Amino acid sequence: MTTAQHIPVMLNEVLEALAPRSGAVYVDGTFGAGGYSRAFLEAADCTVWGIDRDPLAVKNGARMAADFPSRLTVLNGRYGDMADLLADVGVAQIDGLALDIGVSSMQIDDPSRGFSFREDGPLDMRMGDNGQTAADVVNELAERELAEIIYNYGEERASRRVARAIVESRARTMITRTAQLANLVRGVVAKSRDGIDPATRTFQALRIYVNDELAELDRGLEAAEALLGPGGCLAVVSFHSLEDRRVKTFLQARSGNAARPSRHMPIDTVVAGAPTFQFIKRGAVKPTAAETRANPRARSARLRWAVRTEAAA
Repeated sequence: MTTAQHIPVMLNEVLEALAPRSGAVYVDGTFGAGGYSRAFLEAADCTVWGIDRDPLAVKNGARMAADFPSRLTVLNGRYGDMADLLADVGVAQIDGLALDIGVSSMQIDDPSRGFSFREDGPLDMRMGDNGQTAADVVNELAERELAEIIYNYGEERASRRVARAIVESRARTMITRTAQLANLVRGVVAKSRDGIDPATRTFQALRIYVNDELAELDRGLEAAEALLGPGGCLAVVSFHSLEDRRVKTFLQARSGNAARPSRHMPIDTVVAGAPTFQFIKRGAVKPTAAETRANPRARSARLRWAVRTEAAA
């Protein structure tokens, strides 16, 4: 195996779900280091379109494409925009889509990207190369807004204390480094029994906010519904409850299994139209014990997958 940062999470399970076949077209919507794409291309004589908003991932993808002439192309952009990105290159329908939600290992392992609270670096956290940084957020937003972001996106119970500490600290000096912010959070959030760093939830919240990740996921799921042909598979790997809940809710609604407000309410008043997805395996699939031992970052991963029906999106 290659170095830890290039180990694609739940690769065997994703391959089982998509079952690559020759002549088919697949999309790796969160290309990253290209682990899923390489596996698809090696499993069958198929075509893969990678998508990533990180210019470095696109550059690395271009080098990988040399190993698979005319079969791999990596597009620069957000996976939520995949319908437009693929339309621009003449692709209207696909046979499978894999999404590995959240920050990539390449990004988090590079201190200069500002994602990690373990090493000092500029407080950036952008997955792409434009837009506001995490430093902009913590230095400019009002205390109440910061508290809401940290609570809603990080599920941090001490969000108000963290926001107050940020505002008090920035009044003395701007917060521009990851170490500054991490130490500040550790000063007001108690250590948990499970050993998770107190800064974890605040950093997660800021990263999600800066990159608009949850809205991006919603748009990506809708794009998948529009692009996948009948029998096409959607496989989504997520790493925390905010993401997994969204994927679960979407697939339940689109498969006709959404919870009804009342048991007396007819199903056809809750779900409009025929189901567009069908579950092959219900519930979330978790990584094996062997995988979590080999790659601890996989421990919180959850895979949900479903197959596209013939119904109109």
